[in-house]
Amino acid sequence: METNHLNTKDIQKNKNNSHSNVQAIDLPEGKNIYFASDFHLGVPTHEESRKRENRIVSWLDSIKGDAFKIYLVGDIFDFWFEYKRAIPKGFTRFLGKIAELTDSGIEIEFFTGNHDMWMFDYLEKELGVKIHKQEIELLVNSTSIFIAHGDGLGPGDYSYKFIKKVFSSKVCQWLFARLHPNFGIGLANFFSKSSRKHSINDNKFLGEDKEWLITFCKEKLKQKHVDYFIFGHRHHPIEVKLNDSSTYINLGEWISHNTYSKFNGKTISINTFTVS
Repeated sequence: METNHLNTKDIQKNKNNSHSNVQAIDLPEGKNIYFASDFHLGVPTHEESRKRENRIVSWLDSIKGDAFKIYLVGDIFDFWFEYKRAIPKGFTRFLGKIAELTDSGIEIEFFTGNHDMWMFDYLEKELGVKIHKQEIELLVNSTSIFIAHGDGLGPGDYSYKFIKKVFSSKVCQWLFARLHPNFGIGLANFFSKSSRKHSINDNKFLGEDKEWLITFCKEKLKQKHVDYFIFGHRHHPIEVKLNDSSTYINLGEWISHNTYSKFNGKTISINTFTVS
């Protein structure tokens, strides 16, 4: 079941449909588009991750009847690397549910986040999902939606932007692939947990003037109109009105919030999933 946190009003639009990276979608009556992010499957323990995985699978089951498309907006796994013949073990229930949904005709698109940027073609080949490594824009009926995980966007955070550029390089990926999976995946999990301890307060809302993603949105609006900006990464479920006709939404996460967004063609809501 879901608890509605917010419903935005219908907005008068002034569209620019010339952007080459826009996905045009005709959303059928009675169908919805769903957005969720930051499942961080794999942490902090196997037992806690399994409980979260079961909850996510229950949520996917609950929306499959009216879902037209599902966008999973990054950090679905706390770590992911695809060796040529090996992937991180686990997540069987989640991956099986994704395969079931795509086999039934529901389109699912994954965004890579800062924790699972080393996602290549395994999920596309095995599960039939589409992988995005960059932001995209949707034009759903007459509503424009900008989607990205959010890491590295906006001003500041130059050290992370440098690290991301290094990790995104083919050389770095080739070198990591030379490590045995037992060592490589174990090493990555160690650094992931260490990073989490140092950033325990990073999911607190800092205020509009200090949130880099909000700054990014406001700069983007100087170039063209966007009705909704949807991000993950910052872990707090929140809506911020950028102006009279544009809204910033952060999807939250599933470690403690269990939040997601739903778009019915007219309004977007942030909802909390609870197991009934």
